[in-house]
Amino acid sequence: MRIIFMGTPDFSVSVLEALHEAGHEIVAIYSQPPRRAGRGKKARPSPVQKCAEGLGLPVFTPLNFKDESDREAFAAHNADIAIVVAYGLILPQSVLDMPIKGCLNIHASLLPHWRGAAPIQRAIMAGDEKTGICIMQMEAGLDTGPVIARRETGISAEDTAASLHDRLAEIGSGLIVKVLSADKFNAKSQPEEGVTYASKIDKSEAKIDWSEPAQTIDRQIRGLSPFPGAWCEMRGERVKLLGCTVAKGNGAAGEALDNRFTIACGQGAVQLTKLQRAGKGPMDAETFSRGFPLLKGENLA
Repeated sequence: MRIIFMGTPDFSVSVLEALHEAGHEIVAIYSQPPRRAGRGKKARPSPVQKCAEGLGLPVFTPLNFKDESDREAFAAHNADIAIVVAYGLILPQSVLDMPIKGCLNIHASLLPHWRGAAPIQRAIMAGDEKTGICIMQMEAGLDTGPVIARRETGISAEDTAASLHDRLAEIGSGLIVKVLSADKFNAKSQPEEGVTYASKIDKSEAKIDWSEPAQTIDRQIRGLSPFPGAWCEMRGERVKLLGCTVAKGNGAAGEALDNRFTIACGQGAVQLTKLQRAGKGPMDAETFSRGFPLLKGENLA
């Protein structure tokens, strides 16, 4: 097939690579424009743009599709289909209708559950036992289109947003290649019941409230790891919490119950297993404690 691929973050890269390896003719890559980041505020291309350039594929980075010239350029590719994976821009109906077989979206949830921007994080934070990948025929609504294929995976007590992200990306890569090998798509409308929305993660959600139950805090830490990273204050210093397990113990909320980073919550406790100080890399708790020990009886805010 002649494919237009549209994606931006790391999640999209493995899908692009799988389509390329499967031998499809990828006529154009669309990704969000380079963003200024880092100390020098240099413009950095997206992970998808970097991958596309490495594969020698043409890249387009329109701000949106309001400009007629951008829509005309999209139509000129004469694509059979567009594959959209975490692109980050809303496509107008005129663009959705341009490819012969329309646009397919790879969404990281079991639709209609967790439509929207942050399905991986929201699934962990909500305590869901499973999630998955859906291949959906796109329409104007937010993740409302009929589903062509879906595949489930469990969410373990050890999963972080990072580990679940990687597993779902691998599942999505295999599933889209399988879908495109079929003679036709058998799409089924999403049920009207069970709709939930995965709103974008706000940085204000990352601050730990130690008065919450241990299970809630555990899911918050794992669901926001590695980005934006849940955080608390240790002796007035902001520290990211990137890994933990639910532990036994009781005490005042935020109190260190031992010298091994077991912290009392509103109900129960969590043991912190991976932490990061400002300007430092992530460390396991043992390594972290060598430079910043937390002693029994100290309190986190």
